[in-house]
Amino acid sequence: MDKKDIIKSAENLFVNIKSLNDNDKIDLINNLRILLHGYSPFKNEPVDCVLWIPSSKITSNDYNPNKVAPPEMKLLEHSIREDGYTQPIVAWENNDNYEVIDGFHRNRVGKEVLDINARIKNYLPITVTNTKRNDRKDRIAATIRHNRARGKHVVEGMSDIILELKNRNWSNDRIARELGMDQDEILRLCQITGLAALFEDQEFSKAWDIENLSDEFNELNDDISAYDEEEINSVRTANTKDENRIFHNWDKWECYKAGFYKTTIEGKTRGQCEKAYRDLLSDPNKFAIVLNKVINEWKNSCEHYLTNSAMNRIAWLGQAALCYNSGIPSTYRNGFNLLDKQQQKIANETALIYLNKWLSNNNRPQVSMDEALGHNRQVDLY
Repeated sequence: MDKKDIIKSAENLFVNIKSLNDNDKIDLINNLRILLHGYSPFKNEPVDCVLWIPSSKITSNDYNPNKVAPPEMKLLEHSIREDGYTQPIVAWENNDNYEVIDGFHRNRVGKEVLDINARIKNYLPITVTNTKRNDRKDRIAATIRHNRARGKHVVEGMSDIILELKNRNWSNDRIARELGMDQDEILRLCQITGLAALFEDQEFSKAWDIENLSDEFNELNDDISAYDEEEINSVRTANTKDENRIFHNWDKWECYKAGFYKTTIEGKTRGQCEKAYRDLLSDPNKFAIVLNKVINEWKNSCEHYLTNSAMNRIAWLGQAALCYNSGIPSTYRNGFNLLDKQQQKIANETALIYLNKWLSNNNRPQVSMDEALGHNRQVDLY
């Protein structure tokens, strides 16, 4: 049988599809695509097989550091409305459910925008990747690779990812290889978080232990005028161009001592922690009381973070308030997304009030919401 005969036979067979309802039709076509994929010369390429899956079976991951600002999100919504889905969502399959690897925002649009959701019949286009690599670390690495290939990821989010991978015993060499980074870049991201544990496999880590000190080191002088400009610049950490910024070492941060950077909290599930964050933020009076305690009692943490105009200070205050109030770490910040838009707006505005109160109390100019959110920042790490 030549290819024309095969096509003709397929056409005669496919006529029967018309009589099926939409759900059965989609299911049948998915199965046919899987069959064809098995015969394809490109069967090792995930994009060779795009499936339409009920959106209820697709869940977002909780680690994606890529953020899309509201104007770009609106543009994505407009693009999908006008041009349709031109790119599938990349997902990992687990027992007939799917976790997003790439396409976090395409997933949101398909679920949350009513006219688009109705048009695609509550389904979403996906392609499955990493079928043989199911560990969470591998999924995180795949997400980062997709984001970095497009040049989009948020520095603070990337430092959180590095922290998690380090906690899962990935060496710097493996992180560099899997995420397409160089060693200096990983080191700078570690510096943002400021945790000594992140530096464990650096060659100079032993210098942090006092018993390893030797007389090979020159005595340091606290007088900055004793050093030339090149020497000063050589020891600066990332984002230090603002001479008004205050730095404290990580072991002086009250938020660190309270558990801000832990990755779990004993006796509580992720859902319970995120709900606690939602409950705190949705109660403006309680949130304000806790924020007032943070800005008055966490002196070193507030100086270190709230003088950094390159970060999202609103988010930090919200996460700090949660940690202060209940000891829940910042890794459960997704609780913010459990609020509706109006609640998010009120929570942001409440945090801005207390940010500006702290700035005023410390003889610093007040800031707008955009400045507080870090939208005006210029980060030169990448």
